[in-house]
Amino acid sequence: MSILLTGLAASSGITIAPAHLLVESDLSIKKQHTADENHEVARLHDSFALSKTELQHLSKRAHELLGQRAVTIIDTQIAILDDPTLQKKIIDRINSHHDTAEWAVKRVEDYYLSVFERKNDNEYLYARATALRDVTKRVLSHLLNVSLPDPGLLDHRAIFVANNITPTDTAQFDKRYVAGIVTTNGGRTSHFTIMSKTLSLPAVVGVKNATTIIHDGDLLIVDGIHGKVIVNPTKEEVEHYRLLAGKFIQEQQKWGALKDKQTVSADGRRFEVGANVGTFADVIDAQEDGAEGIGLLRTEFLYMSKDELPTEEQQFNAYKRFVSAMNEQRVVARTLDIGGDKKLGMVALPHEDNPYLGFRAIRIGLARPEILRPQLRALLRASVYGRLAIMFPMIATIEEFQAARAILDEEKEKLEQAGIQVAKNIEVGMMLEIPAVAVMAEHFAKYVDFFSIGSNDLIQYLFAVDRGNQQVAYLYQELHPAVLRMVRQVIEAAHAEGKWVGMCGEMANNPYAVPLLMAMGLDEFSMSSSQILRVRSLINQLNTRKLQPLVHRAIHAETAAEVRKLVEEYVPQVKL
Repeated sequence: MSILLTGLAASSGITIAPAHLLVESDLSIKKQHTADENHEVARLHDSFALSKTELQHLSKRAHELLGQRAVTIIDTQIAILDDPTLQKKIIDRINSHHDTAEWAVKRVEDYYLSVFERKNDNEYLYARATALRDVTKRVLSHLLNVSLPDPGLLDHRAIFVANNITPTDTAQFDKRYVAGIVTTNGGRTSHFTIMSKTLSLPAVVGVKNATTIIHDGDLLIVDGIHGKVIVNPTKEEVEHYRLLAGKFIQEQQKWGALKDKQTVSADGRRFEVGANVGTFADVIDAQEDGAEGIGLLRTEFLYMSKDELPTEEQQFNAYKRFVSAMNEQRVVARTLDIGGDKKLGMVALPHEDNPYLGFRAIRIGLARPEILRPQLRALLRASVYGRLAIMFPMIATIEEFQAARAILDEEKEKLEQAGIQVAKNIEVGMMLEIPAVAVMAEHFAKYVDFFSIGSNDLIQYLFAVDRGNQQVAYLYQELHPAVLRMVRQVIEAAHAEGKWVGMCGEMANNPYAVPLLMAMGLDEFSMSSSQILRVRSLINQLNTRKLQPLVHRAIHAETAAEVRKLVEEYVPQVKL
């Protein structure tokens, strides 16, 4: 009997091949001390030098195999090795705590991970944690004299199954043999997506217990479209997925023709499909994947892994680069969104029993204007280099939005008085993440230029559920009628005031939600770039007028399962 496992679709496609488990090396370390600190420091320098040599070799291989974007990822790891702060922290532990080199490396890694690491659905910090782990793993392998697994030794076509696949693992792949990837850890990080997409490998990540349920040689179906893995499938399942794989290849060929065209429904309704980005490498992806703008620029990347707040000039140069690169396509920049599970070393935040409902996002910005004002000035200065929109996160009341908007207007006036040019057409809106705002949308719509629905948080708050908690994750339901009613209410309220509405949460690229959102009048969809052409293709095939009965039935349904069945009935294309 076959076994169905589910995870996150990290790279689209369908593949069928036997499993090959990538077994991790034993790099476990016990607390150890030394009486010869100089010897341990010398060992540390040797391990860093050997690791750098290996990474330089892998960087050359990655350039041949994966292109410049992959090289940038591995070069980031080389930069970590070259970081004098990292080496100094490790050496300080050796000298002050008399740690062995390997124990000092482990302790410093733990320190940095406590700063960087977040939930898997945060792409930037998860990627930072992944890079750091990859570097320290390589350093430790030399200190412990343990060989790392070599994916390049695979000599037959197979699907890699592992707890995690790192960029350097991927650089060692032999494209002739690697058919797909399944991992137990991970989210849709930009680094992982770049690698797997460049190689055109179907990938499903975050598959719980994959390395214990799957054994070497088990036949696997990896469905990178829907995030499914089938272990030892039946003949019927194999035949079904072979047909789906053929259809998907045909669809991909059609998608390529959409890149330079507008996204228009079958009945002529214009939509905009943009990308969520957190680094400049994501912008390159977005452009290659047919994005029509940036629907969410996460500005946190400028603040992470820094000892001090970025200056106005540093921020201006970064925002200018993003805005200029998009060639007059709209870039929606979200002001600093920290707090909750996002911490910054240079910003002291109070301990909170429930930080997700506490001092975070715009609440910090309003309380700490010395953080918010330089960011707004930098964004305003960058606005003349393209088409910029600014939005404030975690707004709960009209007073909060008005206070944030007043600070923005004050900084704009100061710049203009100083003779510094600012664009005249900057749209100013807000993330809509709190149910209370959705209920009051008709009033908020009078003050904002747009809403961007952050469906991830909105749904979590609506159902009082932490979707990262496996015990209650089943309550996180994007297709639930309560969610649909709330979204429709927001769209109708905004349109009544002549304002547009976007969505930048995961719901925006859910193929079952897209037809409903189209019919309800959502103006802009924003998502990970790998999903853009698929969503654009689906929109092009659908007639919004003919979908109105579907919306009527869906919002009057009782369960998310009922809504899903309705969508399949009206829109059979979503099954691919």
